[in-house]
Amino acid sequence: MSKFVAAALGVLAIVFAVPAAAQNFPDHPVKIIVPYPAGGPADTVARVTTQGLGPELHGSVVIENIAGAAGRIATKDVARAAPDGYTLLLGSSNEYAITPALYSNLDYDPVKELTPVVALVTDSVAIVVNPSVPVHTLAELVGYAKDHPGKLTSGSTLGIVTHLALMYFRAHLGADMLFVPYKGAAPALVDAMSNQIQVTCSAKSVLLPLIKAGKLRALAVSSAERWPELPEVPTFAESGLGGFPPVVAFGLLAPTGTPGATIATLNAAENVVLKSAATQAAIAKLGMYPSIQTTAEFANVLGGQVGLWKAVVKEAGVHLE
Repeated sequence: MSKFVAAALGVLAIVFAVPAAAQNFPDHPVKIIVPYPAGGPADTVARVTTQGLGPELHGSVVIENIAGAAGRIATKDVARAAPDGYTLLLGSSNEYAITPALYSNLDYDPVKELTPVVALVTDSVAIVVNPSVPVHTLAELVGYAKDHPGKLTSGSTLGIVTHLALMYFRAHLGADMLFVPYKGAAPALVDAMSNQIQVTCSAKSVLLPLIKAGKLRALAVSSAERWPELPEVPTFAESGLGGFPPVVAFGLLAPTGTPGATIATLNAAENVVLKSAATQAAIAKLGMYPSIQTTAEFANVLGGQVGLWKAVVKEAGVHLE
């Protein structure tokens, strides 16, 4: 066999290996990396929306929490993983759009190194207080903070939408409160309920049961319309915080270079799961909304978020290293 023929056969082997691997996908467990601790909004989204994904793929799906650095550790790990569809990120507006706007010294680029696969849900956030704080609106919170300097402490996961909401609130309405950074939503909520901090911001999916149980009091919600479950609580826009994006988009992201056939398989399987009555009921119970989209539609949504959050970061005056 000539060297030319051997080389040509080698190239063909490589060319046809990727489609063959994609056609056999999956032949071992698919891992979904959640970039925050268990019990928080991202973890909740992952477990509710992908519970039926393994059976639909005729394989298995495992969820792994890799917390730290406001999601940057896990995001970078997935971005640098093998582009074969077996390592996915439970990503959102936070990792795809907010992080690049906040950090000027990232050693990875989520927009270039991650590819949208399938949308999952949209969620919104609320600013809440410990019930011991005698306020019911953001305006009252501002007044209370001014009348009681040094008494109020706020806190949330650093470098994500909830952090930006608190800083946006401070910038627009002048609420002077100490901010305490957390590695995840769950510990911040625990401290807010125990009055270790008095103000926090978190997602509807984890806040609703706590608010209904009287453990936290909602002052304003980010969504365009008031939450049906809390019709008495005004929106951010109604509270003087216009211009804040109303929702956070969640979905699965893969390393750039993942075969199109593999992405199509994942998108189709997950959309079947999202359309199921059981999944939709679980999503509705959390107050979220399913997002049944093609890969291209999801990519357009995330792409549009980049500019929106860049503007919010500028308005809030937040910059992180």
